[in-house]
Amino acid sequence: MSVEFILKGGEKMSIHIAAKKSDIVETVLMPGDPMRAQYIANNYLQNAVCYNQVRGMFGYTGTYKGKKVSIQGSGMGIPSMSIYAHELINDYGVKKIIRIGSCGSLQKEVNIRDIVLAQASSSDTNINGRIFPSMTFCPIASFNLLLKAYNKAVEMGIKVNVGNVFTTDLFYDEPSDSWKVWSRYGVLAVEMETAGLYTLAARYNIEALSILTVSDHLITNEACTSEEREKTFNKMLELALELV
Repeated sequence: MSVEFILKGGEKMSIHIAAKKSDIVETVLMPGDPMRAQYIANNYLQNAVCYNQVRGMFGYTGTYKGKKVSIQGSGMGIPSMSIYAHELINDYGVKKIIRIGSCGSLQKEVNIRDIVLAQASSSDTNINGRIFPSMTFCPIASFNLLLKAYNKAVEMGIKVNVGNVFTTDLFYDEPSDSWKVWSRYGVLAVEMETAGLYTLAARYNIEALSILTVSDHLITNEACTSEEREKTFNKMLELALELV
């Protein structure tokens, strides 16, 4: 599918992002929740400008410690994440995408509000099955970004858990305890976007990393409120911003 959209000034924009190419820089932080994008812009960025409000999926560009960075909401799930990541890469020339999102812990030692660096992603999605019929592709993080994030976390005194995460297409799954098999195999947490992001990064030869905060715990049944998920995951946000 090839569709072109034109801004009033005659410059092309993508289908879902109403921005000029110059509005978005090469490094983009991508929270699933567009309100988290707004929170970061309001609380961390200097001279932040909102370049996108299409479908309520806020996008901002501003400056953090003298470096320009863009923040773009992605929505929930691989299909939504893939639309925005694809357009950022192919229409705006983005070279690094850092997902900043929430996850559910699958391990006793990974506590609520802990940070997880997703080294790789297992998944139950069939999206990659369309690309690799009768084969299995293992989506992995950019080693360069992963190493930088780990070293920066140590420098900042932030405890991080590094390992495999599980990307699922279903928030409400049947049977409801199907996550236990992933837990037995050492998968740290469950979320809904990383496998799609890492696959796109491999396809288009860019760098990608998911930095996640544990918002709920499938073993202890602890959970953060929606407001806490939006506004209190500051360690994750600061770690991601430091990578810029």
